[in-house]
Amino acid sequence: MNLTKNTCRAAAAALTVPLLLFTAACGSDDGKGSSGAAVVKVEGKAGAQPKITVPKGAKPSDTAVTKTLIKGDGAVVKKGDLVRLDFSAETMKGQKLGSTWTPQPGSKKGGPRTQVVSEVTDQMTQQMLPPKVLTAVAGQKVGSRFEVEGTAKALIGEGLNPQSGIKPGDGLVWVVDVVGAQKVDKKAQAEGTQASPESGMPEVKAPDGKAATITVPKGEQAPKDLKEQVLIKGKGREVKAGDGLIAQYTGVKWEDGKKFDSSWDHGGATAFQIGTGQVVQGWDKALVGKHVGDRVEIVIPPKLGYGASPQHELAKNTLVFSVDIVGTV
Repeated sequence: MNLTKNTCRAAAAALTVPLLLFTAACGSDDGKGSSGAAVVKVEGKAGAQPKITVPKGAKPSDTAVTKTLIKGDGAVVKKGDLVRLDFSAETMKGQKLGSTWTPQPGSKKGGPRTQVVSEVTDQMTQQMLPPKVLTAVAGQKVGSRFEVEGTAKALIGEGLNPQSGIKPGDGLVWVVDVVGAQKVDKKAQAEGTQASPESGMPEVKAPDGKAATITVPKGEQAPKDLKEQVLIKGKGREVKAGDGLIAQYTGVKWEDGKKFDSSWDHGGATAFQIGTGQVVQGWDKALVGKHVGDRVEIVIPPKLGYGASPQHELAKNTLVFSVDIVGTV
């Protein structure tokens, strides 16, 4: 099971394309598209919401057209890097498809915005950017703004949801800012002497290169409030709300001790934006303020996990995670 909405990460509703643009079966589009003069006008500085204007009568390209609008001065992004991105997307008819500049329900004024945190890959890893847009990040520099435009068929291909109301020939525009990027060692994990579990906390054994074994104490009632313990204290930077948290993790259910997810089962360390509601509340509450290099054990009651979603398979479970913070982006 991937660490997606079914377990820990839940993409913010206002960021996902409201018309269900992508189908669940959306795969990659291996075509490289083409470069050339874009017909769309984009105004604004990188780091601020762009204004997108489409000339009257403009016709979308039947291949994906990528144009760098603002060149950053940061590191060049490569395929496989983990990135943090802003985006704004709409049809060439002016219909809004989503934006990281849209305030999220319950977000604090002046607080961090919800952004896209993802590996640069040609696979459909999340419901905010189609693969053609995500792969276009490779080759851009951190601090850059670029645009990808073309028909829905060119950008999304067979993954276009016919119920979205968007036709294959309709023009789509994504404007993307590369906020940050980080190379990642998929086998990275916290290093150091591990502390013994505090009273009532499960025992964690984390062998190199494998999912942790988490043993729930027999006869112990599941706590009703969030419990956490730093098992290995790292020396890296403090994790702040809005960061892309790069983590190695394993999760088990308190009730039967069975593993339901681990990053080791999906290729290793992965990333999520922390402190903005993209993960369960227990993660946001426990991991903001920790440090790179920490190994943190978290016990999350249903009210801070999936208790608010009665249909969720883990809605009634207390969740136990061992999380190694191996970096930020």
